[in-house]
Amino acid sequence: MVLDFSTLPRRDATYAATLGPTVVVAPHPDDESLGCGGLLVLLARANVPVWCVLMSDGTMSHPNSAKFPAPARQALRETELRLALVELGLRADCLLPLGLPDGQVPGPEQPAGAAAVSRLVEFLQEKQPATVLCPWRRDPHPDHRATSQLVRAALAQLPQPPRLLEYVVWAWERAAPADLPRPDEVSGWQLDISPVLAEKQRAIAAHACQLPGSVIDDDPDGFTLAPAMLAHFASPTEVYLEATA
Repeated sequence: MVLDFSTLPRRDATYAATLGPTVVVAPHPDDESLGCGGLLVLLARANVPVWCVLMSDGTMSHPNSAKFPAPARQALRETELRLALVELGLRADCLLPLGLPDGQVPGPEQPAGAAAVSRLVEFLQEKQPATVLCPWRRDPHPDHRATSQLVRAALAQLPQPPRLLEYVVWAWERAAPADLPRPDEVSGWQLDISPVLAEKQRAIAAHACQLPGSVIDDDPDGFTLAPAMLAHFASPTEVYLEATA
């Protein structure tokens, strides 16, 4: 038995502010806007501090582009992320980019992953958030799963870890039944983001190189978000999951 997202209880937009200072951890530039952009806008509107940690360098969306070699892709995607954060009402300097390799975000047992965990621990100790947002642990993308593992390893080192909420990106489209959350492991809820849906859509649009008509147009195998995928993130609600154990 798996959770049916559509039947999860609905929480009013005002609930967002109760989460307190929040860190969102994004595997790639755009995950923050897709998965929890509405929540981030609501936090910013309530004057709640928000920070964003970017795990990967984002370069593998168009790996064969000659117009935009890897350093240019990284710079473009980070610039788009900073623009998206501003659309969400966040400060552009709230961002901590960790620069791990896109498509190969390491787990905490690897040296680069252990270093990322140490940096996360330092950042969380400095910012003292009440809540951390990271991708659903079995979101069907290896970088999303590795990101979840890195976040959990960092929280395990804190004497009083913040609340952990998991957001959904690829599970909407690509999840096998075993990838989906079960009622015995998490509870969940839907957040009403209808008052700020326009801001979320502008933030998604800021990630222009990931959308149809991308400026990176010389890689026929390059990735852009399909309209069917984008439709999930035009919803007036966002789904959040929290471990029950």
